[in-house]
Amino acid sequence: MSSLWEFVVLVGGATNQVLGYLDRHHWFFGFVVVGSIFYLHDKSLHARFDPIDKRLDEIRTRPACGS
Repeated sequence: MSSLWEFVVLVGGATNQVLGYLDRHHWFFGFVVVGSIFYLHDKSLHARFDPIDKRLDEIRTRPACGS
């Protein structure tokens, strides 16, 4: 029973340290979240415009007069 209690105390202490770290360094995780949002937004914009660029490249390579 004492080993179970020691395990609970160990998990509680580790949780307390992790939450304390997050409390002191929350700004870092904010930068990570904002950076990932900008990265995903930029990736989605490129995914939208890549097919348009491909179509424009096809139109530019076609001859002006089809003969």
